[in-house]
Amino acid sequence: MKMSIDRKNMITLSSRACDTLMRKFEPTQLPPVGHFHYHQGVFLSGMRETWQLTGDERYFNYIRGYVDGCIRPDGNIMGFNPGQLDDLQPGVLLFPLYDRTGDERYRLAMDTIAYYMNATATNPEGGFWHKAWYRNQMWLDGLYMAGPFMTEYAVRFNRPDMIDQVVFQVKLMREKTRDEATGLWRHAWDYERRQSWADPVTGRAPEFWGRSIGWVPVALLEECELLGKEHPAAKALGDIACELLRALLPWQDAASGLWYQVVDKGDRPENWLESSCTCLYAAALCMAARLGLMDAGEALEPARRAVSGIVERLDEDENGLLIGNVCVGTGVGDYAFYCARPTSVNDLHGVGAFLLMCAEAAKAL
Repeated sequence: MKMSIDRKNMITLSSRACDTLMRKFEPTQLPPVGHFHYHQGVFLSGMRETWQLTGDERYFNYIRGYVDGCIRPDGNIMGFNPGQLDDLQPGVLLFPLYDRTGDERYRLAMDTIAYYMNATATNPEGGFWHKAWYRNQMWLDGLYMAGPFMTEYAVRFNRPDMIDQVVFQVKLMREKTRDEATGLWRHAWDYERRQSWADPVTGRAPEFWGRSIGWVPVALLEECELLGKEHPAAKALGDIACELLRALLPWQDAASGLWYQVVDKGDRPENWLESSCTCLYAAALCMAARLGLMDAGEALEPARRAVSGIVERLDEDENGLLIGNVCVGTGVGDYAFYCARPTSVNDLHGVGAFLLMCAEAAKAL
């Protein structure tokens, strides 16, 4: 698809992507059905951005329809497993719903999620377990699943201890997963060094998986914006996010503007250009420039090339916009494992990342 990269077109594409998924799914039928989960959460977080840019009430009502399908009158959450960070992420949707409606159910549900975040199992160094059944494992994805909710809850309800926890988790993850040679972060870290993927000395996963890295700067920059630039934690988070974004820049494919599924191995024939990580990196670069944390010349030129590359990849049919080459949900593995992962079209991971990219591009480019 060919089009210029400007605010109007970015908003048009985001609206078309939302409309495509809305035609396919009633809000309570978003997969996995009956589950309060980050698959829906990241897509609806992108829809929230589209609603705020367009003022289209259909998007607000769709988000509310999904959340109301999960929240009981007493504020308890159905289809919710508090033992995994993935099920805490949709909590970010509660804030705009509460602001708009004043419905106390949403406040009670926020308190429930905050309680479970504070009760999350930690390894001996204090890092959040990604899931209760993934003993002592930390995954990059977890910074997105927990951090933005914790930060917004902390800002609204005067919980500085939660901000301290957010910063601690980020710094620990950086310490345990960052590769000194490239500055890239490996997908996960196993405190016990017991997993088949874990390096026996460092405990690190073997590869730099694209989407897992993408969650990190998006989360950290959202947190910076929530805290405000004068907050001391915002500087720490912003510095780490920009350091990681700068480490990613040399690995952008020159021809397409995209990044690879395994970020640093684009020269290998079995590796492939992946859409969701590219969308997340582009969104974060735009956000870093918009917040004044990276020079516009440094951040926006690669962001524009990435956005253009994604737009050129888009397709459409009678049902609407098609966002393809998106890796399905993925655990931790070796190089062959990531390269063999199936791709999907209009997977919620991919559409959510695309919407976040469109929103930030509309604001910055």
